[in-house]
Amino acid sequence: WAAMGVKFLPCRSIGYDHIPQQKAKELGMRISHSWYPPAGVADYAIMLMLMCNRKVGQILRRADAQDYSLSGKMGRDITRMTVGVIGTGNIGRTVLRHLSGFGCKLLAYDLYPNDEARQYAEYVDLDTLLAQSDVVFLHCNLTADNEKMINKENIAKMKDGAILINTARGQLIDEQDVTDALKAGKLAAAGLDVVYTEPIRADNPLLTAPNCIITPHMSWGAKEARQRIMDCTADNIRAYLDGAPIHVVNP
Repeated sequence: WAAMGVKFLPCRSIGYDHIPQQKAKELGMRISHSWYPPAGVADYAIMLMLMCNRKVGQILRRADAQDYSLSGKMGRDITRMTVGVIGTGNIGRTVLRHLSGFGCKLLAYDLYPNDEARQYAEYVDLDTLLAQSDVVFLHCNLTADNEKMINKENIAKMKDGAILINTARGQLIDEQDVTDALKAGKLAAAGLDVVYTEPIRADNPLLTAPNCIITPHMSWGAKEARQRIMDCTADNIRAYLDGAPIHVVNP
């Protein structure tokens, strides 16, 4: 691309970890990312939480067979649960704000706490969040330091029967360790909109895990968000051509 004169890579996404930033810098390429309202992803993540908690996957499958028995369908009252959110950027804060009306206790962890999140949640260290949360949301960026942060060591710190929700990046979890925890009952359920390799590979162990809802990276996919992505990308291109780049991630 550099040999062809490409100098600007506008991403049609918030995330830009799929771009080798150091190499782009060496080649003199600027990278921009797009923005869209966080409510769509936040509410999708909450939907996954509710589906996992109330065992909707099991209920729907058995409803197709007109099975009205209760065994295996009973969920929990969210108002009596503690919910932990790892990462309090725009999406994480929106999750906390929307969950504040549910009546559950809210915990948060972030390397850079902010006052808006403090209105809804108590900031604690990561080990405390894992140990006290009935539901753990992942809303953090993917970095070299947090890849596979949800692994067997950290899962062991979690409550028995906890629920894991990930709409951020698939690489934040160790898929085999999460699968093992689901099969052992250490984790009650997982709601995952992202996996390590997308589209999901046929040999992904999560496909054999019980009580695991996997969706095809669609949490962003509200119509309003898609339009905003296109508008933002176009704005980024125009700004670059005008000599005043915006939303650049490698100045």
